[in-house]
Amino acid sequence: MRSDQAAAIALLAVLISLPLRSDAQCDKSPERLQRIYAQPPSQFVSVDGMDVHIRDEGTGPVLVLLHGMFSSLHTWDGWVAALQDSFRLVRLDLPGFGLTGPRSDDNYTLPGYVDFLDALLDELEIERAFLVGNSLGGGIAWEYALAHPSRVQGLILIDAIGYPRDTTPRIMVLGAIPGFKHIFRIFTPRFLIRRVLRGAYADHRKITRELVKRYQQLILREGNRAAILKMLGQPYPYGGDRIQYLKAPTLIMWGEQDNWIPVKHAYLFHADLPYSHLLTYPRAGHAPMEELPERTAGDAKTFLHRGLK
Repeated sequence: MRSDQAAAIALLAVLISLPLRSDAQCDKSPERLQRIYAQPPSQFVSVDGMDVHIRDEGTGPVLVLLHGMFSSLHTWDGWVAALQDSFRLVRLDLPGFGLTGPRSDDNYTLPGYVDFLDALLDELEIERAFLVGNSLGGGIAWEYALAHPSRVQGLILIDAIGYPRDTTPRIMVLGAIPGFKHIFRIFTPRFLIRRVLRGAYADHRKITRELVKRYQQLILREGNRAAILKMLGQPYPYGGDRIQYLKAPTLIMWGEQDNWIPVKHAYLFHADLPYSHLLTYPRAGHAPMEELPERTAGDAKTFLHRGLK
């Protein structure tokens, strides 16, 4: 048995042995969560029968910000603070996450997300934009650029999915264990969320109580846990053989201490993408835009201004 599988099964045993606390197992209603996490400038737009939670801030060239697995539009708070004076920043909770919640058709494939993004851009009357994506959001961004190249002015890929991994994050190993699926649907304790974040962050001092609470509360939004399990249970069709056909200028940003998608994947993207620039961050993990918001936003701004000349 591989070490990651053994660790995941050990964690499952711990979960089974714990008492079920009501605050860890109850779904949260969208209305209750909206009072906390959908303060202005949040708004909801109708796309594919869903009320999609977005924030549309600033003026200038358009950046569409796509978060990663388990996350929400709040992952971009630091970037918005740094960039809204120069850009129009459109961020959203992807289907299955945050306040947007699940899809009625349970389509959480990358092509499904690409079609959803295209419909959202139509609804917002955005003809062309820079796409910025972290992890799952990065995969959606480059897949969208392949499918709709005329609508993509440039890409920023942050620890993006794209190539097969040598190891699988423990939470995803757990997701393949039938017993975990049943437990996760009713029991998502805060310590498990903290453990996930410790795997994603390099500097654990930045994992605050408020951060853990927000991640947990939004995962507990009605329908999100079932959606996440569907995503964890489906194979991802890695696209390394297609990435070379991307023509959009691309900034690749990567945390050198990423335990989920190792930094060697940054170099794979850089080798395959014909028009790319690579930046790595020694003191960051899987979400450098959260750990180093000012530095990463500044680097993005330099790239974007260069692309606008």
